[in-house]
Amino acid sequence: MSRASEKLLAFVLVAAVAFTGGTVRFRASGTAAGDTSRAPAAESVTRLPAPTADTATTPALSGGEDGGETVPAGIGTVTEPVETAAPSPTPEPKQAETYSLHFVGDCTLACNAYYQGGPLGYDTVVGDDYAYPFAKTIQYFAGDDFTFANLEVALTESDYYVDKTFRFKTHAEYARVMTEGSVEFVGLANNHVLDYGEEGYADTKAAVEAVGLSYAGRDEWAIYETDRGMKIGVYAVSFGSSAQIKAGVEAVKAAGAEFVIAALHFGDEGSYQVNADQMTAARAAVDAGADFVYGSHPHTLQPYELYNGVYIFYSMGNWTFGGNTDPRDKDTLILHLTVQQDPDGSVAVTDMEIIPCACSGTAQGNNFQPVPYEPGTEEYDRTLSKLDGSFTGQNLSIGYGYSAHE
Repeated sequence: MSRASEKLLAFVLVAAVAFTGGTVRFRASGTAAGDTSRAPAAESVTRLPAPTADTATTPALSGGEDGGETVPAGIGTVTEPVETAAPSPTPEPKQAETYSLHFVGDCTLACNAYYQGGPLGYDTVVGDDYAYPFAKTIQYFAGDDFTFANLEVALTESDYYVDKTFRFKTHAEYARVMTEGSVEFVGLANNHVLDYGEEGYADTKAAVEAVGLSYAGRDEWAIYETDRGMKIGVYAVSFGSSAQIKAGVEAVKAAGAEFVIAALHFGDEGSYQVNADQMTAARAAVDAGADFVYGSHPHTLQPYELYNGVYIFYSMGNWTFGGNTDPRDKDTLILHLTVQQDPDGSVAVTDMEIIPCACSGTAQGNNFQPVPYEPGTEEYDRTLSKLDGSFTGQNLSIGYGYSAHE
């Protein structure tokens, strides 16, 4: 068959396909599928979908190697190959995060006025070595996410004071004891921040702010965001009512806190038992949404409880405590909580650890430098017994009267 005849036959076949809506295969050389006289050894075929009746198009005809043959005008259109975009990588699912939180008891960074400047005074023993009080325990706090303490002293130069049995003040620079000890947050809701009146209270807030400490004052709340992003809210109050506590906890939660601590100053000084008012107040905090309750004021350890899945430590005892140059009860603790935050934002305490300690590194007197007890010792076990409720010792006798604000 002549080349002109081949071209005429191809034209007729294309027209027929376009009319019937079918598909046709063409070899790369342009030979029709039914003619095998010139078939090459290997076949190269392109399959295209059948066009619809109202938009029927004819597949493009391959030209010869020299590109000399083209599709007749008006017969068909050329379909360009479509590049498929590479699929986007699937994002890694967000993982749960765990946070390390530590708590210690009362930090009274001064002695009573009578001892200040004397050989037994806090200011004499510590001097300007602000790292000294936490030197034997810094290893617990330095690498954590959050450490909390009750700061029970006025940081002020004010000479005005309230007439009361005990009053404590020191220089503003002593706020550095907290930062040198890797404490991030202090509670100021206690009965000594007002020892030097409202001026002393304002000075104390300014002093802790100046060194970068976060704080919550009396019937106040604040939110601290850890380096890895969890928002810890603290509501603090001294001898607050259940209504106050409920409102405070709800307010800090509404402000965006993801883990809420209620820091409650309450209870009886020198007592190893939890009183009814403490229990009512602490449980009100949990019912309002608190994730942990921190108690202070008795200067002794008291039993903790797990209420509706939330730990309540009713009294954390003393930590670096200048309020007594030789405390009768030196037992205290470091409390370590592990908090897990799930991808949906929910939080839960997944582990609780108690580290029994003494608030002084000396058995006699007070060097104001807490130290851990050795596991298995009498002191270690006695400390645990005060926290689990099995301690049978007598309450400390208090040789003075005091009101809730003293």
